[in-house]
Amino acid sequence: MKVKYFYQLLISHIIILILAFLLLSLLFSQFLENYIFENKVEELEAYGKQILTDLTVRIEGTEEFLNEYTEILEARNIQYILFDRKGRVLYPELQEPVVLLSEQEWLELSAGNGISVLHDIKRFDQEVTLVALPYMNGDQLIGGVILLSPISGAIQMISQLNKFLLYTIIISLTATILLSWFLAKNLIKRIRDLRDATSMISSGNYDVHVPHVHMDEIGQLAKDFNEMAAKLKKSNEEIDRLENRRRKFIADVSHEMRTPLTTISGLAEGIQNNLIPEQEMEKGMNLIDREAKRLIRLVNENLDYEKIRSNQLQLHKINVNLLETFEVVADQLLLQAEEKNNTIIIEAEPQTTVVADYDRLVQILVNILKNSIQFTENGEIYLRSEESDHATNIMIEDNGIGIDPEEVEMIWERFYKADVSRTSNSFGEFGIGLSIVKQLVELHNGKIEVKSEKGKGTTFFIQLPNVS
Repeated sequence: MKVKYFYQLLISHIIILILAFLLLSLLFSQFLENYIFENKVEELEAYGKQILTDLTVRIEGTEEFLNEYTEILEARNIQYILFDRKGRVLYPELQEPVVLLSEQEWLELSAGNGISVLHDIKRFDQEVTLVALPYMNGDQLIGGVILLSPISGAIQMISQLNKFLLYTIIISLTATILLSWFLAKNLIKRIRDLRDATSMISSGNYDVHVPHVHMDEIGQLAKDFNEMAAKLKKSNEEIDRLENRRRKFIADVSHEMRTPLTTISGLAEGIQNNLIPEQEMEKGMNLIDREAKRLIRLVNENLDYEKIRSNQLQLHKINVNLLETFEVVADQLLLQAEEKNNTIIIEAEPQTTVVADYDRLVQILVNILKNSIQFTENGEIYLRSEESDHATNIMIEDNGIGIDPEEVEMIWERFYKADVSRTSNSFGEFGIGLSIVKQLVELHNGKIEVKSEKGKGTTFFIQLPNVS
């Protein structure tokens, strides 16, 4: 049978409270009863000892002395009986001339021990508290005294207190049940809010917020849940954004691949069918070679990215001379720079080195330099280096068109292109080059930053270790 958590919680609270109240009421009632009766026994023992002491020191006027005690004790609703060693009543005169004590009680008295019975209901016409004290002569029992105090008043008082205690328990239990109901209801509401929010997230709606004003475990859970929902929402937005870029990237790649493939196919068909004049044959072969290399660059960039992403890229670090590397990179891209009337200027000390994988360092520099060439025309591009104790700083600076401030941090993302016009460039930039650059720098335990101002140019800062 399915029982709601609310009722489970409420019933468990009620059961615990009832058990607690019953236990406390029983303990309190027992404690109160024992306290009253023990006080009564102590009072009777004190009077009994006083009577026996006075009997010992008095020689004359015993009758008057006993009558005085009778008056005093009757005022406190206490009776006393003097008896001899055989149990015969000596004072006062009673219809029952023999004291009603059990054999075990006589043995205790004979041994000089007192007897106390908190609640006696058998030997007398009423319920009493009984105390019997022996009167000894050496080791011999001469007689003794019995003191009786009716306890009907005490029992009535205990009964009244128990009644008040019962009323208190009922009122407290009612108030506690109402409070438990309210707290349980509030707790269930907070759990229901979390459940509803979970259902919304499972259905794909990440725009949820669970109130967490209570600083308890559920409140903390709600706070953590909100943080999780916010991260899921951000991740979902990022996935959507990357998906849109992926689609655009695929469209761009398809366009990039279609152009060289169409060129290659057309030229190959022309050569095969002797449609290209002999004097144009070399130019056509060069065009085929350039377009094939363009396709290779596209494939290699994607392969490199996937290797880095899956931690399959292995670096072979050595001490690399930066000046020589700058010259190699500048030579590779010299023709591309001249096409846009750009000048590449190298500023580096001959002894400046970094600890890096040579091929990957060249790849980093080529990607950034090609990016600078693409967005600079009739300008200058600087390759600079500065060496410190444990690191070398590389700066690639241009005076091109620059990047919008809101786009600076986005250039490191895969498929991102800061300018749509880049899809038609001839240098093979497909929107993943700078993403590869950032990850390659981080694999070298380095850092990379970019500063740019629209219309004034862009500077890339790279910091790489220069010691192993």
